[in-house]
Amino acid sequence: MKIKSKAIRDKAIEIFKLHGGILRSSKAIKEGIHPRILYELRNQGIIEELQRGLYALTDLPDIEDPDLVAISKMIPNGVICLASALYFHRLTVQIPRWIDIAVKRKYVPPKVKHPPIQIHWFSDKFYKSGIEKYNFGGAEIKIYSREKSIIDCFRLRKKIGIDVAVEALKNYLKQDNLNIHLLLDFAKESRVIKLLEPYLQALTYDQS
Repeated sequence: MKIKSKAIRDKAIEIFKLHGGILRSSKAIKEGIHPRILYELRNQGIIEELQRGLYALTDLPDIEDPDLVAISKMIPNGVICLASALYFHRLTVQIPRWIDIAVKRKYVPPKVKHPPIQIHWFSDKFYKSGIEKYNFGGAEIKIYSREKSIIDCFRLRKKIGIDVAVEALKNYLKQDNLNIHLLLDFAKESRVIKLLEPYLQALTYDQS
């Protein structure tokens, strides 16, 4: 069955674009897209079902990172962290093999087939601090700040690798709008201040 009115189809597509190209069926219906239209758009290949009840335009609008938008819809309480946050903030040139997502302990995330993700369970103390929000094509993405991401890598160095944390710190010191006080505050909170300070002093000296 084909959608009879091109105007109805175009309106539905426009609603998707206003929400970053990805919508849950409940939200789509609330925004005025009839369930029948959703199914027809899917059958025609205009949208695809990422997971049960979550649809995305097959030709996503020009947004910075459609994978991050998809993850924000699938795991709305997740926060982009560690290597993925470093890459977003241009603190590493290493392209992550998956998207690192921080969630609260005891949270059971849904199964995600694509994009590949790595879940990290943070305590409330480490989960809630340093969250920044970005708007990608109408979708809100939560990502830890530069300072928080660097310190998380120092805190989880046995898992991430100390070289990753040091590289991020080195690149951070080359950027503008530094907030060293905030960096140190996160380091104290995470109890890595004694580990951080020698690297910070050495790198600061090297770049002076």
